[in-house]
Amino acid sequence: MQLGIHLPHAGSQASPALIKEFARRAEDMGLSDVWVSEHIIVPRKQFPRSPLFYDPVLTLTWVAAVTTRVRLGTSVLVLPMRHPLPLAKELSTLHNFSEGRLIMGVGVGWLEPEFAALGVPFNERGRRMDEGIAMMQAVWSQDPVSFDSKYIPAKIEDMTMLPQPISPIPMWHGSRSEAAHKRTVRLGQGWHGSQVTPEQAVDIVKRLRRDRPEPEFTISIRSHWDGKDVGMMRDRIAAYAAAGVQHIMVHPQDREIDDWHTVIDGVGKVAA
Repeated sequence: MQLGIHLPHAGSQASPALIKEFARRAEDMGLSDVWVSEHIIVPRKQFPRSPLFYDPVLTLTWVAAVTTRVRLGTSVLVLPMRHPLPLAKELSTLHNFSEGRLIMGVGVGWLEPEFAALGVPFNERGRRMDEGIAMMQAVWSQDPVSFDSKYIPAKIEDMTMLPQPISPIPMWHGSRSEAAHKRTVRLGQGWHGSQVTPEQAVDIVKRLRRDRPEPEFTISIRSHWDGKDVGMMRDRIAAYAAAGVQHIMVHPQDREIDDWHTVIDGVGKVAA
């Protein structure tokens, strides 16, 4: 079982200093990876204490500069909200600068007002997701590249985008819908689920392994925890492992937790 932790890059306690401290502590503890999530713009009433979210790609670039080993994950990038070309450039740059440490967690998104603010049709997000992934894979693997798009404004004819990634960027897909499952097993190198109990994970893992049996396809769970009951968390991780889960990312029970140190201290005890 590999173990990672979400960084304090969102909420009222978030700060560059705390992000750096957590990233370095995670590396010193021997954790496999550190993670960030994404919102670009949010309704104030849905985030009453603090709507602060540092940009995920820039945050991980900062983290890459202050660490040497730990992998860098997004949990998740809301791919349909972004134009794939600048995102592909940013991610290949981050992957190369970090010497191949990026894990690209992606999802279709859920916050409809955020899509409206960005001028992106919410009901097209699945189709934009598929087209965006195809566009990014094209510019990462072809030089020169041409690409015909239907949903994303782009005209790509005999063009070049460099740098390409120094190694393939693993793409882990979130969400549990039927469409997401098909997309995951067709295009992904892993599945990164959230709000899944160990009992629910049993059937999810069986279904994923039916379609993607190779062990290199990683099954990951984002598990929320307040950092206090270490024995309970060890038992939970053991139950996930028994279900066939290979990776756990620990996320604070509440991103507005008053003491983030409680969570990372607890993770350190679990990992010891």
